[in-house]
Amino acid sequence: MAARGVGLLARLPLCAQRRSRVQRPSCRLLCCPGTVAEDLQREEPLSGSAETGSEDKTSKKRFFEVQKERREQAQRTVLIHCPNKISEKKFLKYLSHHGPINNHFFYESFGLYAVVEFCQKESISSLQNGTRTPSMGMEAAIPFRSRFFNLKLKNPSNQTSEKSCVQSSDQLPPSSKKLFELLYYAESVDDQVNTLLKEFELTEENTRLRYLTCSLIEDIAAAYFPDCIVRPFGSSVNTFGKLGCDLDMFLDLDEIGKLGTHKSSGNFLMEFQVKNVPSERVATQKILSVIGECLDHFGPGCVGVQKILNARCPLVRFSHQPSGFQCDLTTNNRIALKSSELLYIYGALDSRVRALVFSIRCWARAHSLTSSIPGAWITNFSLTMMVIFFLQRRSPPILPTLDLLKTLADAEDKCIIEGNNCTFIRDLNRIKPSGNTETLELLLKEFFEYFGNFTFNKNSINIRQGREQNKPDSSPLHIQNPFETSLNISKNVSQSQLQKFVELARESAWILQREDQDRPSSSSNQPWGLAALLLPSIAKSKSPSKNKKEKLSSERIKNLLESIKSNRTENPTDTNGKRTISSQT
Repeated sequence: MAARGVGLLARLPLCAQRRSRVQRPSCRLLCCPGTVAEDLQREEPLSGSAETGSEDKTSKKRFFEVQKERREQAQRTVLIHCPNKISEKKFLKYLSHHGPINNHFFYESFGLYAVVEFCQKESISSLQNGTRTPSMGMEAAIPFRSRFFNLKLKNPSNQTSEKSCVQSSDQLPPSSKKLFELLYYAESVDDQVNTLLKEFELTEENTRLRYLTCSLIEDIAAAYFPDCIVRPFGSSVNTFGKLGCDLDMFLDLDEIGKLGTHKSSGNFLMEFQVKNVPSERVATQKILSVIGECLDHFGPGCVGVQKILNARCPLVRFSHQPSGFQCDLTTNNRIALKSSELLYIYGALDSRVRALVFSIRCWARAHSLTSSIPGAWITNFSLTMMVIFFLQRRSPPILPTLDLLKTLADAEDKCIIEGNNCTFIRDLNRIKPSGNTETLELLLKEFFEYFGNFTFNKNSINIRQGREQNKPDSSPLHIQNPFETSLNISKNVSQSQLQKFVELARESAWILQREDQDRPSSSSNQPWGLAALLLPSIAKSKSPSKNKKEKLSSERIKNLLESIKSNRTENPTDTNGKRTISSQT
């Protein structure tokens, strides 16, 4: 299911009225009170507003604890394709015959689907034992006992008049029009940034659906590797994923090798008979080839399976039609999971981090700086590294360097993967919060200023040390991989794309600086703040005849920024994020 990108927001005719906070339409979570999902929502430290100084003082869960809880939750869950018209009450009563239900919700993706979590795993076996293999007439059905079911009405003619009383949860981000209206009527830039975060971040239901999809794929892989684990990684788990993003997962076979390590006793040592292959890469390719065939031939809902086995990291790509996710499956990709854990920690340390990352990513996508198609564009991961680096450079720093997180680590945190030192502290509660109280508005503005004037031709970005370093190669943009330090995660970025990023960053900083001195009035129809940054750039919005006279060159914008910056003491931004209006004309 492709996510609806923000795109270049058009100027919409809006009534001239006072900017008041727009109440978001409530999306009813169809679940029982006191459930696991409710507990997770209550304990999740990353949800809610990103107001400065409002950090959650409760104990924060470690990354692997969250993964374990989510996986156990998914193992008690089934996915059911339902008729379009169904009584929720009768549906739940029917399923409850197999055991108590802990949580459920409905969503739409090529039809109506229900995600149902039972209290015990035994309920799933009971449901499977009471389920029949469908008769296909002239075709033949492959008898696969999965946790993906199809619900049919015995007497549909008697129930067609019954109105469907279920409400589907939204699995897509808001439309450009809705987002623009929400941003326009916000009270401040800080409020705009927080609003964008709330509208785009993964919902509880979407997160549960992602873990369930991994669990369903694990059921298929378990036919060959009974104790394997299919783990999600990347944007699905690092708290920086937005609605509609792809689902990255890897087949973890390491746990299988650990199961029998302490079981030998006496004078004998028992080993499995295995087949040998020349290298780890060949083993990976063979395993993924077989799993890809299983997904293609036996996996319910898995379509468009592609085996991309000669890539640097071999993978199987497919669409999981019931969930709507585009999926990439790799094997034993442990460094990627460690990177996900690192981003999870950075996102949990300060609520401004995720809010800023979401805004910068949205801005980049609106101006075609990023793309879902591989190429010379900047990736979302690179943008996230740039935001983290920028926040490490603040005074005082908002985020610690990776080297500092390494010094805080205990012996149990030590982690070496493929010769790379991936050690850092995993207990969030032992990391001292930052004393920095800068507003999101100021941080957004200074992010664009910082990278609009960054010496990319000489320096690289390194979040391990949190300081600028000389580039080790001639790549236009050099961002050091946090763990595989010899790699440049932005090696694909071309000089023209980097120059486009710099020019748009300078232009965006100039727009925000200009508003500090001359904020659009509340009776104006003009976009402002973050909404103004998501519109087409100045150069593109002018007609050809006006471009020659009014186009602001990159150098002129840079000079404007410097002149405005020098006069900042005359028009300061207060610490509460409320902009003071200049009396100068």
